[in-house]
Amino acid sequence: MKAADRLSAGVIEQLKDAIEDTDGNEVMAWGKVLEGIIFEVTVAARGDDGSVPAVFQHMEKGDVVIHNHPGGVLKPSAADMQVAGRLGEHGIGFYIVDNKVERVYAVVEPVTVREKRPLNVEELAALLEPGGALEKAMASGGYYEYRPPQVAMLRRVAESFNEGKICVAEAGTGVGKSMAYLLPALNWASSNEERVVVSTATINLQHQLIDKDIPLAKKILGQVDESFSDCRTVLVKGRGNYVCLRRLASAIDEQTLFEDEDNELASIKEWTETTSTGTKDDLSFFPSANTWSKVNSEGDSCLGLRCRNREKCFVLKSKKEAAAARLLVVNHHLLFSDLAMRLDGAGFDNSVVLPPFTRIIFDEAHNMESSATSFFSSELNVFSVLKQVNRLYSRRKARTFGAVISLQVEAGAFEDDEKIPGLVDSIREQMQVLDAAAVEIVDSGLSIRLKKDTEEIFKEKIFPLMIELQKRILDCLDAVENIVKRLDEKDLELPVVYEVRMLERRLEGFASICQSFTLWDEKPGDVFWVEKSKSSSGDFFARFVITPLDISRMMRESVFSPYETVVCTSATISVNRDFRFWSARVGLNGFEDRSVSASMFKSPFPYKDNVLLSVPEDAPEPNDPDYQGFVEDFSLKLLELSEGRGLLLFTSYRMLADTYEAIKPGLDALGITVLKQGDDDRTRLLERFKTDTASVLFATSSFWEGIDTPGDSLKVVIICKLPFMVPTDPVIAARMEAVESRGGNQFMEYMLPEAVIKLKQGFGRLMRRGTDSGVVAILDSRILKKYYGKIFINSLPETGKSFKPSEGIFRDCENYLYRS
Repeated sequence: MKAADRLSAGVIEQLKDAIEDTDGNEVMAWGKVLEGIIFEVTVAARGDDGSVPAVFQHMEKGDVVIHNHPGGVLKPSAADMQVAGRLGEHGIGFYIVDNKVERVYAVVEPVTVREKRPLNVEELAALLEPGGALEKAMASGGYYEYRPPQVAMLRRVAESFNEGKICVAEAGTGVGKSMAYLLPALNWASSNEERVVVSTATINLQHQLIDKDIPLAKKILGQVDESFSDCRTVLVKGRGNYVCLRRLASAIDEQTLFEDEDNELASIKEWTETTSTGTKDDLSFFPSANTWSKVNSEGDSCLGLRCRNREKCFVLKSKKEAAAARLLVVNHHLLFSDLAMRLDGAGFDNSVVLPPFTRIIFDEAHNMESSATSFFSSELNVFSVLKQVNRLYSRRKARTFGAVISLQVEAGAFEDDEKIPGLVDSIREQMQVLDAAAVEIVDSGLSIRLKKDTEEIFKEKIFPLMIELQKRILDCLDAVENIVKRLDEKDLELPVVYEVRMLERRLEGFASICQSFTLWDEKPGDVFWVEKSKSSSGDFFARFVITPLDISRMMRESVFSPYETVVCTSATISVNRDFRFWSARVGLNGFEDRSVSASMFKSPFPYKDNVLLSVPEDAPEPNDPDYQGFVEDFSLKLLELSEGRGLLLFTSYRMLADTYEAIKPGLDALGITVLKQGDDDRTRLLERFKTDTASVLFATSSFWEGIDTPGDSLKVVIICKLPFMVPTDPVIAARMEAVESRGGNQFMEYMLPEAVIKLKQGFGRLMRRGTDSGVVAILDSRILKKYYGKIFINSLPETGKSFKPSEGIFRDCENYLYRS
């Protein structure tokens, strides 16, 4: 083919000059294509007369790699074919030219990249304005309310799609942020045939999006273009929610008589014959955690297309559904598991955990750092080790099981194989010894961090045991590998070999964690710590955890740099009306590679008229011996005034339990239903709280967010203490020290902003609809007495205020709650 058929005259001359400059040696360049012609070219590498470095990091889908063959023979070599194949998977073309650039051989054609169809921002905004599609959709049932902040946020999100920006949007309660981002996202996905991911932190929001918000958004967009209402949307769940047919069959095969879970396994087996989803939510009963852990799908044991159950596999079915969808709803943890694999070499154009996508929306973005930190941490514990070695080899009575047994059947018996049962037993034994030693050094506390002042006890009590565990794991893996080596080459593709390889990788990971702990001082970017936890049977066990100190670099490399649009939204990401704290934690401060817009969209709710913020001036400070008694007395009196209808939020379960025991008798006497976190399943507990309008809920931890109780069920939120993090937490302590080491103030730059965001979450539980009203009482006088208290107050919406001694507050609250 003539080069002029594919390259512009200017590009031909530029390539000829580049080749001449190298004395006729090989040159590699990459070009931009317009209407089938390469109109722009950049020389990326120069080589010798037989080779040239392959440098691809600057290229995008639709580009073309061009290199010359000095000998004039344009037939691709084996190396050319390999490179061309890799590029082709990413939509990049591969051409070979002669030194005179007169002829061209197109080994791989580039993917034709469609020109992006920008969103019509004004048209989208009109959908939410009076007389628009939203109001018409609500006419048949529902309440329409024009919300200017919602329209403003939609405009900002739509602009970020059109201009390829990072958009940060704090949307106060009632703004309607879901619709503000869903309309642009669905429109873009449909118009440009691109996949958009919406990631949330809670399953409640995921179901709200799938069941309510997305159908409404499609209905609204359908009035503009009927094709938009057909945009396929899928809720993607983690594989742990799905039953694995292969593991279920193995569990049934391995079960012995009279085990408690026998009936559960039989019921799950019967259910798999009729379920269309294979998810735990679809079961008619709640299986025990022990039973489900034996049968759920797991990435490190999945055989994929090598599995004999692949045609019936529920995970593969869900992946096919996701691949056919344009908008995916996921949780943060699942998204980060996908992003980590892409960052680790899987690439951003391939299917990994999720199919490839181009744009991300993070809802509940205040949880991004904790979700990413959790995912990027690595852990070793006795149960995780035993689980993997039991999959490798186990025995019950006279029967033996495991991948090694299956492997021996394929490879044939050999004398050395007799060592494996002993090697596996030695790993089990050593892990249990290590676990007992770690529980002992944690002693009465909950955790111990590996640092200079604790290094000696680790060196004495833990490191020798970890080194021995590492050795035993590696010895066992060597023995397993000797079996694999005996296989014929044709047998290396057998499913059992794939399974063994996965088990080897997981066990190698455990060995690596052992080594990393012993070399901890060479890894200043990680926090090494041991936590004492309780098993389901009530016994203590140790968790060895390695956590990244700072996730900002990972966030930039896996999220903010590669994706064309990233929208981060939440009701609580600013502190004192400033985004700098949150931005620094997730890697956006000082990030100059991309355009970032950050905006606040004020809640339309009438907080000033409908919420009374109360702080008793006579409240003792939390470290005062009289503080607990004050909380109990004040809470009982206020809840008597409100006739229940209250949510009490604590920062520790111990304080929750003490307060509950002290005031429950008084509430019972008043006929008020008393509910406590932990007494029932979260969903059922919240449902009882919503339906019983004379109830009180005592809660901590995750209940500071995600509770949506509009109407008369909730009139009083009591926040017992400002939610400062526990400074003894190993990761928190390490991050605080990192702030100090760079000359910062750990309290003002870390502890305080985290507490402000948490307080905003708790405050936000009261008003969920524009007509809601009530009292938020903060029983921590530091908010009035300490210099930092104003930051807390300034970060909350403007409300009515009652900052008085307790008796005055009770009068104000009674008048406020029962005003006509």
